[in-house]
Amino acid sequence: QVQLVESGGGLVQAGGSLRLSCTASGRTFSSYAMGWFRQALGKEREFVASITWSGFGTYYADSVKGRFTISRDNAKNMVYLQMSSLKPEDTAVYYCAQESSAYRLNLADFGSWGQGTQVPVSS
Repeated sequence: QVQLVESGGGLVQAGGSLRLSCTASGRTFSSYAMGWFRQALGKEREFVASITWSGFGTYYADSVKGRFTISRDNAKNMVYLQMSSLKPEDTAVYYCAQESSAYRLNLADFGSWGQGTQVPVSS
């Protein structure tokens, strides 16, 4: 059974930086693509960033491109989201997620989710 645990959220001022971490267990981490999603109050969950199983491929939502960086450490079973130049509109609960199938990255097929970590950005 896959377990994903996010950490690193917290209140940050606009223009500031924050790094989210996600620890994964339950499957061979290095075989699965990972992603970060977020959900703001009253809005649907949206894609933020994803990374292939090897780490060589990364993809971003247009709204965070150039400000956020996703990375992973397969030796530690961890994925990170470095967020910089944060804006109030980045305020959301951020979720770590894992692809359901090995060696594939399909945003519609992220079947395992963490509990989320809150990131409020003050103006």
